[in-house]
Amino acid sequence: MKKVYMSFSSDFLHYGHIELMKKAAAMGELIIGVLSDDVIACYKKPPLVSFENRCKLFEDFGFVTRVIKKDELSYRKILEEYHPDIIVHGDDWKTGPKASVRTELIELLKEYGGELVEFPYNVENSVNLVEDVFTGRLSMPEIRRGMLKRLMRLKPYIRVMEAHDGITGLIVENAAYESEHGRVEYDAMWESSLCDSTSRGKPDIELIDWSDRIARINEIMEVTTKPIIVDGDTGGQTEHFIYVVQTLERIGVSAVIIEDKTGTKRNSLFGTDVKQTQDEPEHFADKIRAAKKVLRTGDFMIIARIESLILKKGVDDAVERARCYVRGGADGIMIHSKEKTPDEVYEFCERFRKEFPDVPIVVVPTTYNNIPERELAEHGINVIIHANHLIRSAFPAMEKTAVEILKNGCSQCVDDACMPIKKVISFIPVKGE
Repeated sequence: MKKVYMSFSSDFLHYGHIELMKKAAAMGELIIGVLSDDVIACYKKPPLVSFENRCKLFEDFGFVTRVIKKDELSYRKILEEYHPDIIVHGDDWKTGPKASVRTELIELLKEYGGELVEFPYNVENSVNLVEDVFTGRLSMPEIRRGMLKRLMRLKPYIRVMEAHDGITGLIVENAAYESEHGRVEYDAMWESSLCDSTSRGKPDIELIDWSDRIARINEIMEVTTKPIIVDGDTGGQTEHFIYVVQTLERIGVSAVIIEDKTGTKRNSLFGTDVKQTQDEPEHFADKIRAAKKVLRTGDFMIIARIESLILKKGVDDAVERARCYVRGGADGIMIHSKEKTPDEVYEFCERFRKEFPDVPIVVVPTTYNNIPERELAEHGINVIIHANHLIRSAFPAMEKTAVEILKNGCSQCVDDACMPIKKVISFIPVKGE
């Protein structure tokens, strides 16, 4: 009897899947390959259902001969190990993130032998609604909160973009690029205090109180599903920071990053041009330690941001502080630099990794932004934050539009630079429609 193979990545099975499996089983012994969590996370949102439970979805079907793990998108290992005569798939992968996988499979079948059979893949709106419900669960606090840690386990590095309100949250949520290797998108959002303050016309000196900050975070969370990392500035007084952490954890934020400075906050990119005072290591570690005690889940992360390189204190000081903060309970270390090359950051990473191979390292490569993300990851960096680019790109665009209308006395001159109103409306859908 011929061997027939199909792959699945779904959290649930609908009638379209089952009909495809029945057609495949009619051709021979049906082997089902279930994609691993990390493979799925490389081209779309990670599954909500565990790998083990997704495997169980298929085990009760009498027409399924075997359920196996598929740990890469390519079909090469499947062909080499199981030698299927027929590969069955829906016809919905001719475009999109898996189109290149299909192209490779066709070439592999010429080499290994075998046949690709594609059936029409049609589902009713009711199935799409179920899928939307599953996707919507990602926005629930108990799901979203732990997603950052999960993504860190599944992906070589996490790509983060700033979002400072609902509209920028939607942009980050939906921004995507179809590369030859699959779909590329942002994994998480950075709720920046700089961008939050700037969007309100206020200076970046911790002027916005936490009630307003949390209201803005809730605006973003209401229309998005991706994990959120919050810029906690200095964290303020320890007694206050404890309450902030409790609130952020409760509403579903994944992490807060606090910097080891004291006094009135000044943006780090000023470096030593303005007076900036670094906290005593043990005092800052105590702040982390106190906040960790009030956490109710293992999902929320407190990440310590080290300003030693900004203040020209050197890598030795940064490494010593990192040791202290990790001992204090920090779940990760953000190493900050305003140099135009990442050399000192790389030196820190190399030394830190020897002692703490599993503690996440976070960077904001604003000043060394010519370095590819993959190179940063190769030096042991886990999270890469593009910290202020949406507001920085929006500001000159809005300013230019305002000036051009003044210059021309009418607004037609900026039509090409403006999104059509219909597109604006469709970009923000009405829920329930």
